[in-house]
Amino acid sequence: MKKIYISIFALSAYFFSGCSNDYLDADQTESISTKDIALFNNDAGAATFVTAIYSKFLDWNMTSFSWIGLSSIASDDADKGSSPGDTGSDKDLMDALTYNASTPSTSEIFAANYEGINRCNQALSIVPQLDQANPALRARLLGEAKFLRAFMYFTLVKTYGGVPIVDHLPNPSSDEDRIMQLTRKTSAEVYAFIESDLNDAIAALPNKSEYAAAEKGRASKGAAYALLAKVNLYQKNWQKVVDNCNLITGYSIVPNYASMFRLAGENDAESIFEIQGTGSVPAKGISGYSNTQGARGAGGWGWGFNTPSQSLVNAYEAGDVRKNATIIFAGTTLYDGRVVPTTVENPRYNFKAYSSAFTDGWETDVNIKYLRYAEVILMKAEALNELNQTPAAIPLLNQIRTRAGLGNTTAVSQGDVRTAIWKERRVEMAFEHDRFFDLVRTGQAVAAFAIDGKTFVAGKHELFPLPQAFITQANGLSIQNLGY
Repeated sequence: MKKIYISIFALSAYFFSGCSNDYLDADQTESISTKDIALFNNDAGAATFVTAIYSKFLDWNMTSFSWIGLSSIASDDADKGSSPGDTGSDKDLMDALTYNASTPSTSEIFAANYEGINRCNQALSIVPQLDQANPALRARLLGEAKFLRAFMYFTLVKTYGGVPIVDHLPNPSSDEDRIMQLTRKTSAEVYAFIESDLNDAIAALPNKSEYAAAEKGRASKGAAYALLAKVNLYQKNWQKVVDNCNLITGYSIVPNYASMFRLAGENDAESIFEIQGTGSVPAKGISGYSNTQGARGAGGWGWGFNTPSQSLVNAYEAGDVRKNATIIFAGTTLYDGRVVPTTVENPRYNFKAYSSAFTDGWETDVNIKYLRYAEVILMKAEALNELNQTPAAIPLLNQIRTRAGLGNTTAVSQGDVRTAIWKERRVEMAFEHDRFFDLVRTGQAVAAFAIDGKTFVAGKHELFPLPQAFITQANGLSIQNLGY
């Protein structure tokens, strides 16, 4: 009987096998016979393969503690926090930029995203075979899988640089597929692959408004355009940034900044793509995301990691409403009446990770807004300014400042407007997992980290190290990033 093998492929094998001596020691975790395929050959069955991809974003190793370490604690927006003696496994190393190729956080994010890519490839392999499912649904599901695969590869390329491109389910007996999984492609090749996936997704996905309420968290055409614009931004393809931003319609910035990071503001008019967290059973939230960042100590409710830095506090102008919507200060009362006593161990905590209804829960109702319309406006402003269209960029920048309760920018020259836009991105999107990568792509990292008391080594810290286990198993097919 014909079987389709769903394998945990080489890139993930080490992290699942734990003490395994062979990074490629990967057995099939599941095989589906043609008879079993029939069980999924309907609309609901087809959807399960793509829903499984979204579910990966709720996992501890994908979006929680390690990702917080890489994207936030390693930046100048945050300090390790927690108790001085609690390293959080390696969060002290992430904070000090002294991590290495064996540091758990850097290894875990690599593995987690390839686990997600494997789920994407499963969906892309199996869904086309489900001929009893609605053709329009199948086309949409394939578009979602392409978007999510692009999203994961974008995380990988901005974190590690060039990585292996695994574009199909590997055959465990194929040496060609083994080599595919262990051979780094260039960053340019990865970006080209991402763009191809996103263009396919754009052709297949509906607008956000066309989804039913029960499917509000699924990828849309607008999300694909927004991610494509961001990919263009990282490559400095300025005209493409503008063009793709102009194709994002049906969204608007909401009047109240703070509302976006509360339960009532989830999937609002500004939201383009966010990870859905639900505290109720059987649905679940992001494993440990809120708890690890909650206030620690007497009167607190969490582990206390990823605390806002003094550098971030100093970045807010007087009267900026975003400061108190982003930072929980000890000794204050939150919007829901919760008092944060001065007995907690740290003076500041991440408000965007706070859950009012499930404050003490391991899985809460907090969503992560990965793409929202304010960023689209700022991306377009940055691109227009780089295209020497500074007068057109300034009103876009001011639109974001007005919502924050600030006056218009005083910047006029291209250089000053560039600096103003970069600063606006920082305070607008603090703790939304962009700051470290923004510093690298804009060339601000050395100076910004110095202000925060950290040493960013140019030529090394632009990228995180690939896992040493992967490099060892690659046996020359891939080489480590410089400095590690």
